[in-house]
Amino acid sequence: MNSAKTKVLIVDDSALVRKLMTDILNSDPELEVVGTAIDAHAAREKIKQLHPDVITLDIEMPKMDGITFLKNLMRLNPLPVIMVSTLTEKGAEVTLDALDAGAIDFVSKPKIDVSNTLEEYSDEIISKVKAAAKVRVRRYEASRSNGSGLVNGASNGAAVKSVNGSSGKSRHFKTTDKIIAIGASTGGTEAIREVLEKLPITAPGIVITQHIPEYFSKAFADRVNQSCAITVSEARDGDIVLPGHAYIAPGNKHLLVRKDGARWRCKLTDADPVNRHRPSVDVLFNSVAECAGQNALGVILTGMGKDGARGLKIMRDAGANTIAQDEASSVVWGMPGSAVELNAASEILPLNMIGDKLMLAFSEA
Repeated sequence: MNSAKTKVLIVDDSALVRKLMTDILNSDPELEVVGTAIDAHAAREKIKQLHPDVITLDIEMPKMDGITFLKNLMRLNPLPVIMVSTLTEKGAEVTLDALDAGAIDFVSKPKIDVSNTLEEYSDEIISKVKAAAKVRVRRYEASRSNGSGLVNGASNGAAVKSVNGSSGKSRHFKTTDKIIAIGASTGGTEAIREVLEKLPITAPGIVITQHIPEYFSKAFADRVNQSCAITVSEARDGDIVLPGHAYIAPGNKHLLVRKDGARWRCKLTDADPVNRHRPSVDVLFNSVAECAGQNALGVILTGMGKDGARGLKIMRDAGANTIAQDEASSVVWGMPGSAVELNAASEILPLNMIGDKLMLAFSEA
């Protein structure tokens, strides 16, 4: 065994998936599948014996489900974990639970034609496992959620939000010439939530691209909406960008912003992937730079790859303030690191300071 290789343990109740994942990961010279396990109980023993660097974990398993196993693992023996989930609404909810519990990232498998689909995504699986091997994992803390769907530390404004997502406070909706654009990938679901939880309902309109597949984006938006004072929703084509609202790009759709008189509107397109992504952060940032210029503020958060770095530079060159998340607080410092290399960020900040900085920037404007 070559000790320089990243050691991977595959945990999945499907013999087909175990075989396919093994073949895909072993095809890369930097990776080695050191073992497989059919369920969580077998996985525990394999972890003790094999000391893997990364685990791929199926969400739906017999005896103990993947989420329960993940929480136990992250509490007692934190390791980088990539979840393997189905492309369904139920799969989306559980996958978001897994990310909340400390999983680094996820790959999706369909209910049918698993063999062909996993092979199509072999590059994605390999790159995500490699990225996970470099991540500093955190211990799971059950106290993070208070059981009501609200995260500890969330703004009190979230408590008065009605079921349909509108704020319980009455206010006059008005158009705004200020706009915030946020982009993220690996680790971004939790990072975006942390930023948005700090924003009051007086915040400028916000547009967000998170690398996320279909079925997952709406579940993600709904979940973040529960813990924020602002209203968070999946973007629809033609939506007016209102203050106190955040609009998240749907999976498999590019989100752009267009000027419509005194208003901003969301525009969704099926254009080709950019940087292998749809939605792409560069697509969003480029559109905001073109329409808003110095009236915008761009933020690039944790994520693998370079998507969004050039777009953030275009925003900065157009006069916008720009922020990159710092390396220490990023799950993966790929996207923000690339932005820093391009001199695209006017500021580099830890995640816990970005929400406050957004409001300070617009209060001084």
